[in-house]
Amino acid sequence: MRVLGIDPGSRITGFGIIEIENGKLHYVTSGCIKMQDKDLPARIKTIFEGVSEVIDNASPEFMAIEKVFVSNNARSALILGQARGAAISAGVNRGLPVGEYTALQIKKSVVGYGQADKAQVQHMVRSILALDGVPQEDAADALACAICHSHTLEHNQRMKKQRMKREAGTES
Repeated sequence: MRVLGIDPGSRITGFGIIEIENGKLHYVTSGCIKMQDKDLPARIKTIFEGVSEVIDNASPEFMAIEKVFVSNNARSALILGQARGAAISAGVNRGLPVGEYTALQIKKSVVGYGQADKAQVQHMVRSILALDGVPQEDAADALACAICHSHTLEHNQRMKKQRMKREAGTES
């Protein structure tokens, strides 16, 4: 099973794909979709087309994306939301179910600490996926998002098995 993680950005959108096989995570690919200094509609198109191409080339079965963090700058949040929407649209257009996670959820899942910095996330992504080098920040964040989603899928699968056992009356 393959999971595509997305770290949305209006200038750089990171992507990372992992594969889950027998409960183990394996690195497939990662990188960044970089926008030139174009107007926003052109950058949105670049994100949509770039994410669509990644999906077409790697055939993931799930997509996970970081939720927008709303800070003091509403304009930045709106632009980021549009970039995020372009990436989600590409996934949904290709039939992928989309999981959404806050930065806090992703960091807790990967590092064990919700306030971890970028270097800690990069280090843990490298360690979890047994990478030779440290991935670029945006790609590492995207891989972390995919790892977070894989943990959620695993948790949901365990819960489903427990529920089925209870319903069958075999759980002690």
